Amino acid sequence: MSTIQLYPPPLLPPSRRLTRHLTSASTIPLKATSINYTTTLNNVPDVSTSDSSTLRELCSRHVPEHVLDRMEENGYTVPTEVQKRALPVLLSGRDCVLHAQTGSGKTLAYLLSVLSVVNTNRSAVQAVIVVPTRELGMQVTKAARMVISGFAENPLEQKACIVMALLDGGILTRHKSWLKAEPPTIIVATLGSLFLMLEKKILKLEALKILVIDEVDFMFNSSKEVASLRKLLTSYSSIKDRQTILASASIPQHRRFLYDCIQQKWTKSDVVHVHVNSLQPIPSCLHHRFVICNRRERIKTLLSLLKADAPQSAIIFVSEQSEKSKKAGNASSSTLVVDSLKASPLGCSGIVLLEDEMHINKRTASLLDVRQGGYILVATDIAARGIDLPETTHIYNFDLPKDAVNYLHRAGRTGRKPFSEAKCFVTNILTSKERFVLQRFENELLFHCAELCL
Repeated sequence: MSTIQLYPPPLLPPSRRLTRHLTSASTIPLKATSINYTTTLNNVPDVSTSDSSTLRELCSRHVPEHVLDRMEENGYTVPTEVQKRALPVLLSGRDCVLHAQTGSGKTLAYLLSVLSVVNTNRSAVQAVIVVPTRELGMQVTKAARMVISGFAENPLEQKACIVMALLDGGILTRHKSWLKAEPPTIIVATLGSLFLMLEKKILKLEALKILVIDEVDFMFNSSKEVASLRKLLTSYSSIKDRQTILASASIPQHRRFLYDCIQQKWTKSDVVHVHVNSLQPIPSCLHHRFVICNRRERIKTLLSLLKADAPQSAIIFVSEQSEKSKKAGNASSSTLVVDSLKASPLGCSGIVLLEDEMHINKRTASLLDVRQGGYILVATDIAARGIDLPETTHIYNFDLPKDAVNYLHRAGRTGRKPFSEAKCFVTNILTSKERFVLQRFENELLFHCAELCL
């Protein structure tokens, strides 16, 4: 089920707004898409084009041909569901909230929108993509450079399209002279690094045409970043001069969020909410399982699961160690798991650790290791947001996530091969007292978890 919801003024309080939507909105069926109108709108994107059979057809007359050529060379020919529904809206210039399952193709959708508006002959930053973590930023930067490499091959382009990554404070110094001499066309940045440049007035956003906030719900829920994010949306750039794209697989209370977007002037008043698979937040190819054991037997249970499943590539999620546990001198879950895997008779190879407190260089090296395939990645939730490891077939929750949203994003690290019918598994190791927590996740995310007996 896909919905494209258009939210025009006048603004109403959330309760009255919701009542009005339910009582006076008309629903127009259009194959797999329904469009809910609250008032009559002009310049509504022609969503009939969303039935185009190829990405080239969807993007024709908007995205440069050489970019489309490059995209096809890399195997991107058939649009995913979110691309079918979102691209007509994005390429029309409307502000948009992209709300779809993990691994559904949101990144390519907004990158194509970016490349439809930037002018490489102009020496100015015209697009900014904000990400919550360095790891996701590296991935987005790689995808952007892959697609825009077509610009350099086009003889009609006088200048190449340049993508700059501002992902940690350690590399900012060498970017200062570059930014002053010849600003890049597109910047991919974490919020902290971006603001260092903005506050020092090394970077200006006067020519900004498009602003993308990826994993927007995560960033608004971060107490460290929410103030900077609000400032970026309202002070350093104006909604009048830019297209704003907000993307995530999870936007709790999305009606309230859309209301806030308009009320706080984060987006224009005619922002479009593209919600794909609203009745199935988690991909159907995932098989969810749980094993109940004593807390002291979790390592033994994990090793038994790995022996039985024999996964080629897997991620084992653990919780971050609390300050209380650190002061008590206890070993973290990540240490326990890694040491046990290395000492086990299973002969586990390719064991990689990725956690928040690791040095940036070590985190980068860990990601490079898992890109080779044949890995067992032990990670905290830093790996749950946006990181694309399509070879992953098994997810193990050694520690349950703190809420349903984190469960959705952890589970979304598998089943990411487009159009693949391969079975992927999410297995939860829990005590009998934690069963009700998993049941709550099942109710919220509308999936079934089967008990596994070892």
